[in-house]
Amino acid sequence: APPALSQPLPWWSEERSHPLNHTKLHSFGLLKARKRSESGQAFVELFLTMTFLLIPLLIGAAEFARVIYSYIEVSNAARAAVQYGAQNHATADDTAVDTAGILTAARNDYSLDPTKLTLTPAPTTACNCSDTGNSVACNDPTVCTGAHIEVTLTVHTTATFDPGFYEPFLARSFTVTGTAVQKVLQ
Repeated sequence: APPALSQPLPWWSEERSHPLNHTKLHSFGLLKARKRSESGQAFVELFLTMTFLLIPLLIGAAEFARVIYSYIEVSNAARAAVQYGAQNHATADDTAVDTAGILTAARNDYSLDPTKLTLTPAPTTACNCSDTGNSVACNDPTVCTGAHIEVTLTVHTTATFDPGFYEPFLARSFTVTGTAVQKVLQ
């Protein structure tokens, strides 16, 4: 028997009057079946959202992180190469830069795939007077009167990065570059 009208029913009560609250619906369980189908629909919507939105976003974020890591590795390889080349004038002479040794130093520091790392363009040297900073020829020791020649070595490293997942709007491979500049020790 329904309760007296003087007592209001709580909002969660199944006995509260509702347009679908009929004895036939409760006797056949149709109301419970409707609730079950709505929760199934929500699960399907969640699955489709995860599949088409979130998973590609997570994959894209992971690939972006890999590209940034590759850039860091190429930049670090350039620093290692310029440190090797700038240790003395024998490795950074303006007529015969030790390109093979510089490339080996860069590849030893590059942890991804050393065969994909190149020195493009080749390492270069530039010379300046220590007192004025004017650019001078490296092979003439008399151009800087009262000062000495400072030799600066520049190394450019380049590597090809291949993403693990191919997106239709992105390239199949990326070229990542790094540059380092350092004065050669006297």
